Amino acid sequence: MTAAVPDAAERPGRRPVTLAERLSHTGDLLFRWRSYLPLALVPLLAAGVLGAPPPFRSRAGELAWKLGCAVIAAAGLALRMYTVGTAARGTSGRNTRAQKAESLNTTGPYSVVRHPLYLANYVIALGLSLVPRAWFVPIILSLAAALYYERIAVHEEEYLEAKFGPDFRAWAAGVPAFVPAVRRFRPAARSFSWKTALVREHYAIFEVTTLLFLLDLAERARRDGRLTLDPLWTSLFALGAVVFVTLQVLKKRTRLFRRPRPEPPSTTS
Repeated sequence: MTAAVPDAAERPGRRPVTLAERLSHTGDLLFRWRSYLPLALVPLLAAGVLGAPPPFRSRAGELAWKLGCAVIAAAGLALRMYTVGTAARGTSGRNTRAQKAESLNTTGPYSVVRHPLYLANYVIALGLSLVPRAWFVPIILSLAAALYYERIAVHEEEYLEAKFGPDFRAWAAGVPAFVPAVRRFRPAARSFSWKTALVREHYAIFEVTTLLFLLDLAERARRDGRLTLDPLWTSLFALGAVVFVTLQVLKKRTRLFRRPRPEPPSTTS
């Protein structure tokens, strides 16, 4: 197995020179700060609310549009949950200091696209960006996401190729980076784990329900000149908050989500 290549930022006295090295170096920096991406989305959504076209003539039309946006965001959440719920341990994590992969995922979502989590993040953000109905928001988001995730993917694939060599190259040769090849789907090698999916994705669930609630609240304030609560989006926010708090308590106060320690080797013959 080939040893991992150190990041350009970690090579003493060496600055990235080639375009590939620059992309990888930038991707390493963005990888370390990727957990703050939702914060960068907030001002763009706020600009969308301020620049939104006139409201729908009917409440039914407004509700249908927002529900459609919520379904798109939910599809992204579902892809994230399926990915982390079937991924091998030690992969597809939220680590930010350095790349980490104890094995190479090639089945399930990874059989149709090389970066399912980044695709899922984009789908979630796209659903949210469509809520204000401001044409420039999804366009800016899509351009920014393309630049952002391309660089992270370059850095990640450099690491995977160095670690897994021919196995990675054989898999990458037949699987697209971001546009899914659905016909290539192969069932995940590991069974889906609800525990893993919920404990790792309840942050994302809460973030999405909160942003949907805040977007509706902001649009109502802009339209009516005062803060009014919609029962549907308020209930969705409350549900997301309950799920988040409940899972946080269960994670910290119980053993429900703790991984069992490996048993020591037997000393009997």
